[in-house]
Amino acid sequence: MDSPALQAIPARSATIGDRSAPTLALLVAITAGVVAQGGFYLPGRILVTVLALVALVVALVVTRPRAGDLRDLRAPGIAAAAIAGWALLRAAAQGGLAGAGGIALALLTLLAGVVAARRARPADLALGLTGLGALVAATAWAGVALRIGRWSVLVESTLYRGASTLTYPNAAAAVLAAAALLALARVLAEPASRARVLALFLILAGLGATLSRAGGIALTAGVLVMLAFAPDRRLLVRRLLPPALGAAVAVAALVPSFPVDAAPAPLVALAGLAAGAGIALLRPLPALGLAAAGATGALLLRPSTLDAVLRRRLTLASQGRSGAWHSALEQAGAHLWLGRGPGQARYFWFDFQGRLVVSRWVHNEYLQWLVDLGIVGLVLLLALLAALAPGLRRGFARTPLWAGAVAAIAALAVHSAFDFLWELAVVPLVLGVLAGMAGPHHGEESAPPSNGEVTQ
Repeated sequence: MDSPALQAIPARSATIGDRSAPTLALLVAITAGVVAQGGFYLPGRILVTVLALVALVVALVVTRPRAGDLRDLRAPGIAAAAIAGWALLRAAAQGGLAGAGGIALALLTLLAGVVAARRARPADLALGLTGLGALVAATAWAGVALRIGRWSVLVESTLYRGASTLTYPNAAAAVLAAAALLALARVLAEPASRARVLALFLILAGLGATLSRAGGIALTAGVLVMLAFAPDRRLLVRRLLPPALGAAVAVAALVPSFPVDAAPAPLVALAGLAAGAGIALLRPLPALGLAAAGATGALLLRPSTLDAVLRRRLTLASQGRSGAWHSALEQAGAHLWLGRGPGQARYFWFDFQGRLVVSRWVHNEYLQWLVDLGIVGLVLLLALLAALAPGLRRGFARTPLWAGAVAAIAALAVHSAFDFLWELAVVPLVLGVLAGMAGPHHGEESAPPSNGEVTQ
């Protein structure tokens, strides 16, 4: 007759296998979204939503119900339903439902990500998202270094910026900032490995290739969040510094390839990438010295191109954003409580050449939400965020992975104040997955006891 311990082995293996199914389904959905230009256009948005729902169904089918599931998701579900209802009501009042439909799909995708991720394996999700981030980074870097169409975008007729398959540099930067924080969490976790360090280096280099100022601000905010929760802040700095310095060298070697009036320098970029990878594997002090020498050498090759990059990117001024924000504030003031209705507003300003610019997006999701849905809608959005917060608190653990997931959420929240990210279906899905990763996980309450006893 088999012992109880032996009888428990197949059940534990099945549980592990069950949790791998929603992990794989979520990674397929996110990957499809990244490839389909972030799910910005309707076919891609529908694809991401369908795949997110498939991941949800897979998660619900292969895992048993948990006592706290309804409690954890009741409040976010009610808040999401209230937002969708308000958006539909305002859209119907303005004679169009398309904008409200996009909001409803985004909310559905977010909640599906939360539920499915709570039934997945957080470590496997972090590994998959880090790997996907490395691929996005590599294509963004190659887009600039080799001037590959669709992987790089000419912005304001001056600079080529890495965009990867998302074809929007700032969206690529948002995905990369979140992936970088998860990669940093994996670098902090034991056992340490060169592969994890190189993945972090490559993602940071790809983030630099996007030349996204908001992406840099978001990453900085995420690192500060990780520092706040890190049990060993010195270790975090020591593990982050060499890959960051190596990425700085790789980006410096890309500088000759950014300006539109300069020929790309792929050999210089490749040499900088290789040198940066070597620096990433060093200790902090040697890495600092070599990074300074390497970056200086790369920039001295074509100093005129550095001036072109600095003039456009090393500044807080952004005529497009300031013009759109000014236009949005005027419209928000005129429709303060109820909003103009989702998708109804248009924003007008003059560019640096004096030409009239018309846009549907504000480059600030919170301001756009206020214009579209008014104070009522903004309050409902805050209610949704508040409803998700208890899950993060119940999942609290001073582990690198939990801190990385929360830091990635913070990075996306900060970046959303500078770009229109929620219009891409993959961003709400990633946000939901991160919230699920940081929350209480299915099966935790019935995990096998550490003392070897078996529960029936």
